[in-house]
Amino acid sequence: MPSPTSPSATHRQRLEQLTVFIRVSEEIQHAWGVYADEHTDLDDWPLDEDAYGRRAAQRDADTWWAFNRVRSFAKDLLATAEVQLQLLNPAHVQARWPWQLATLDDALKQLNALQQQWLDARDSLPSSARPGTDAYDDALAERNAEAWSYLDDWASHSPAILEIHAAAQDLPPRSSALTTVKAQPLSSAPATAPVARR
Repeated sequence: MPSPTSPSATHRQRLEQLTVFIRVSEEIQHAWGVYADEHTDLDDWPLDEDAYGRRAAQRDADTWWAFNRVRSFAKDLLATAEVQLQLLNPAHVQARWPWQLATLDDALKQLNALQQQWLDARDSLPSSARPGTDAYDDALAERNAEAWSYLDDWASHSPAILEIHAAAQDLPPRSSALTTVKAQPLSSAPATAPVARR
């Protein structure tokens, strides 16, 4: 049985954290949908724009916080899923998996770029800008708002990582030479593959 610090145990723990993110993000999205239904008119215009904006900002912040539990190792999850996908018998591969991984990879790059922009912006704020001040909170809210669609990509498509892992555990690989297989870059997914956006 692998030790708690072995790569396989670490990967399982990361998959568990991903599962938590997916569940929490679904709860956030459901709560947002209920709020939006109750606080918009028949044309989907907010009944109170200020209150609606504050609630949307909270949704964005909550989703970012939920994703932070996996952001540090999200790239490793993608790399492992890509290797597992290549080892699977093609007959057992879902056609959507490659473009879902490519979508997740692109979204992660955008999220990392937004995080770096936020860190740069935070460092340029005056020393008086602290959490709770307009300058700080507005800059943070801007990052969260710009990140939300990419976070939504992760909420929507990261179950593919779990599906690929499950398939890799249940089905024999196409080759027994597991150690000689290298993952192709995620960018090799077909450029014409659809990318879902909400």
